[in-house]
Amino acid sequence: MTALPGETPGTGGTDTPQDAVSPPDEAGAQEPAADADPASDGAGAAEVVDPASTEAAEPDAGAEAEAASTEGATEAEAASADTEGASADAEGASTDAASPAPELSEAQAELAAQRELRERIEQRKAAKAAPIAAGAGLSGTAADLLAAVRAVESGEKTGSAFFASPAPAQAPRRTAPAAAQPPRTPAPQAAPAPQSASPEALDAVRAVLVEGGAPEALARPAVGALSEQAGELLRTDPWQLLAVPGVRPEQADGFARALLGADCGPDDGRRTTALVGWALERAALQGHTALDAEAVRAALAERAVSDPDAAVREAVEEGVALLFREGEDEEPEEDAAAEEGEAAEEGGLAPDADTAREPVRILLGLDRYALAEESLADGLARLVNACEKAADWAEAAAAAPSPSAAELIRTTAAAGLVAHSGGEAARAEPAALIAAARGLGLRAFGAAHSEDGRRRLAAATGDPDTAVTLAGLLSGAQGPGRDEDGALALDLLVVLDAPQLDVESAAVLVEALADGARLVLSGDPGVLGSAGAGRVFADVLAARTCPQVVSRTPDPGPIGELVSGIGIGELNQVDAPGREVVIVPVRDAGEAVHRTVQLVADSVPRAFAIPADETQVITVGHGGAAGTRVLNEALKQRLNPGPGRFGGFDPGDRVVHVPAPGRAVPGVVRSADAEGLHLDCGGVPVVVPQERVESSVRHGWALSAHQAAGMRWPAAVVVLPGDAAAGLSRPWVYTAFGRGERHLSVVHGVDQALPHAVAQVPAQERTTRLRPLLEALPTPDAAS
Repeated sequence: MTALPGETPGTGGTDTPQDAVSPPDEAGAQEPAADADPASDGAGAAEVVDPASTEAAEPDAGAEAEAASTEGATEAEAASADTEGASADAEGASTDAASPAPELSEAQAELAAQRELRERIEQRKAAKAAPIAAGAGLSGTAADLLAAVRAVESGEKTGSAFFASPAPAQAPRRTAPAAAQPPRTPAPQAAPAPQSASPEALDAVRAVLVEGGAPEALARPAVGALSEQAGELLRTDPWQLLAVPGVRPEQADGFARALLGADCGPDDGRRTTALVGWALERAALQGHTALDAEAVRAALAERAVSDPDAAVREAVEEGVALLFREGEDEEPEEDAAAEEGEAAEEGGLAPDADTAREPVRILLGLDRYALAEESLADGLARLVNACEKAADWAEAAAAAPSPSAAELIRTTAAAGLVAHSGGEAARAEPAALIAAARGLGLRAFGAAHSEDGRRRLAAATGDPDTAVTLAGLLSGAQGPGRDEDGALALDLLVVLDAPQLDVESAAVLVEALADGARLVLSGDPGVLGSAGAGRVFADVLAARTCPQVVSRTPDPGPIGELVSGIGIGELNQVDAPGREVVIVPVRDAGEAVHRTVQLVADSVPRAFAIPADETQVITVGHGGAAGTRVLNEALKQRLNPGPGRFGGFDPGDRVVHVPAPGRAVPGVVRSADAEGLHLDCGGVPVVVPQERVESSVRHGWALSAHQAAGMRWPAAVVVLPGDAAAGLSRPWVYTAFGRGERHLSVVHGVDQALPHAVAQVPAQERTTRLRPLLEALPTPDAAS
């Protein structure tokens, strides 16, 4: 199947996550009535006209576009296939932690940091599995108290020794450093190349694949997913093929039958164990870090497994999945059964229906996400408890530009972790906080999700050195660098676009913050969540482990008024005297494509003096009759026609580059040569090797809302064809409609599905463990 580099984990090809096990087919969505008028049905139309032209759509062109856009692959399968190239990149990015930062790309350094964190977590996990001496599991204050008690009992110290120790002096605060280096032209960054597999390993895998009837093209991804021993592993356990992104259970079953013959069956332990891992990986693509055991059992039953309970137990015993008990202290089921048996032997009563505990929810999860959540929870608790609480920032707060900014400054002065929420206008408040902190001599920085967000933050603070991208900060390419202990050399970090932060990236980030540093998570809770697994910002808000500041600054203008209403489930008509919001009704997908091209190429530039390259098209999914594929093809033919001689691209093409899973970076093609495809990504030159162009670069005139999150353009054209109705939700509409700064055009063909989605379809819940982990930690400064 064809992999789409623009599709990221959590999107499922559309911006509404689908079922983690068996994604529905997108065919069958009905078109709206031909005479549907959004202005009369509550669609929130400010004006039902073209911005600068009232000419009718051309039916022939619409029909041609519709006929050319029939695609059979489901979006969820495309998203699964998309991760194939991204996963190979992640496996193949070989970096040296000791090498100078400028020699690494952002994606390589980020992946290296994630691997380093996972190694530390694995060591911690191995240590937990070893026998634990009494009290060895304690940490922090509890461990200190135990050590003090033992010292007194042994006579090593007297009791008074623990009351006479003076408080340690605090390290002197350093002033904010000046720019470390003068501005320089960024050197071209090479996109991470896939890890080189030995010819012998590839030949061995190809031989097994051919013998099992699988495509030879899976050889390199198989080596990336299963290591150099992939050939031997696949021969002994053919269902390991499910570890290769894009492979489905029915394909792995056919591969196994070809290799094993009558020796394989639906209840083969190798098969059931691999299916459990596959189900959890699919759930992670939808944003879940864990899955209810009942859902896993149901998925196994659908795959003809006769005893799902036994299959789940075997997967846990094999270490493929970790088991968690939500609702009580997480202890192995064997320990709970042993405690009940001991109680019965001693004459006590085992728990019965009358004395039962709270209902316990059994969750299954992959170790990478479980350990990342545990590390993140520990790190956040460390920041909450280790920060200086008596800082006096009253004067800085008094000089703040708004009451909300003053509240944020005062709150941050007394807390190590703060959650700040608000819309686009509220981004000025973190900027004021950063400026105030630097005025106090602190090393304060802000990290945004995208290069566009970084530029907007730099403009708000008035100091480009204060604004970085999160990827640039972790790689060392931007920001203050690391101190002698390997921690980020800063006192205050504000993370904007916090809803885009997935659990693994968040764990890497918090691990890099030194004790005493302050962290502010700032974002809009109404936007779409992260492309990766987890819901860090939502879990921090729900756990109330830290002070929360809610901005009272409204988003201005008609677009701000419209988006604010959507955030509370209301799709209202707004006054738009300058035609800031325009609804363009269409009858079918073909007309939607035609009108979209007309808006981008003619109407918006003529009416608002916004050039086509500053207008972004946003649609629900990549497939369908008016998805990103069809729209990008039509927009290229109109705006930058060419033969596509560089792997389907020409100089001047707008593209989106995916350097790592979950990251979509807009850019423009400049040239191509033997080194690869040369891109300009927000002023940063990037070279994509030839072998990676097909898997990591796609046209970018039209994006999905997930890809557009965290970025804004002067104008946005949101396309809602009739077959997109099933993919709409309140967060999707909120995110898409909020991407335009000066103008928003809505190509509307979903009739009443739009107001229904805003009012009735909230964000899909993600199953995570971070919230209960945070609630269980000692955080005396948590909000009441």
